[in-house]
Amino acid sequence: MSSNSGDGNGMRQDGSGKQAVTVIGLGPMGQAMAGAFLAAGHPVTVWNRTASKADELVARGAVRARTIAEALAAHELVVLSMTDYDACHAVLAPAAGALSGRTLVNLTSDTPERARAGAAWANGHGARYLTGGVQVPPPLIGQPGSATFYSGPRDVFETHRATLEVLTSADYRGTDPGLAQVYYQALMTIFWTGMTGYLHAAALLGAHGVTAKEFEPDALKAADLAYFIGVMGAQLDEGRHGGGADRLAMEAASADHVVHTLRDAGVDTEVPAALAALFHRGVAAGYGEQSFTSLIDLVGKPAA
Repeated sequence: MSSNSGDGNGMRQDGSGKQAVTVIGLGPMGQAMAGAFLAAGHPVTVWNRTASKADELVARGAVRARTIAEALAAHELVVLSMTDYDACHAVLAPAAGALSGRTLVNLTSDTPERARAGAAWANGHGARYLTGGVQVPPPLIGQPGSATFYSGPRDVFETHRATLEVLTSADYRGTDPGLAQVYYQALMTIFWTGMTGYLHAAALLGAHGVTAKEFEPDALKAADLAYFIGVMGAQLDEGRHGGGADRLAMEAASADHVVHTLRDAGVDTEVPAALAALFHRGVAAGYGEQSFTSLIDLVGKPAA
């Protein structure tokens, strides 16, 4: 058992005043989180299926729990960072009896529905539960400008907010435990779509002898969607999709030009072609003279 075990509030008994934390899951994100807690002076207990992943953290002062039950018993505040909720359940279920009185902060990515189910399961075993969606990669944990969405009981969030803000700023989104994952997966939708577009752009430029580094300033400008999101957000909320200069028929033609240019350069076109097909589906549905935002009627429901 950790020699840093605290009192019922998870605080060190040596008067440091820093809340003790257990971190379960030591992939790149879990390692970064445990390291940030240690750097801020928090007593940290760690556990991972592959025990050797804790070696560097133990060398920095963390305590390695021998079992998952020991890890849960060490401190009230328990941060989970694993591949998905299946992995969390596989780890926690055999030690469910040790969950009572713990506060689980699950920073694992999964669906909103699975987050809600995870919260209900944990609550059923006597634990308090917060869902989190970390908005930055591991190297940016503990860095200015980083943020994490949180949802779940407000009092639980406020109780542990200062400790969680060692990792990133804490962006509370409501009591529904699924909301943090709704926001997180919404961001991931933008991120992966944008990054895939960047790869296609880099491949196209590479085929024409232009390096990704040369293209970087232009890519950064293209990635700044603030103007478009501001305009589109108002249109979407008001349900108005008047065309004017923004006409879906014109944009469908532009999407075709992208596909043809990539194909001519010998670059894969599967994803851009799917995007062009969506535009043309909108035109066929009668939205050709309306704005790009009219596609919300198509993407807001399953494809036929």
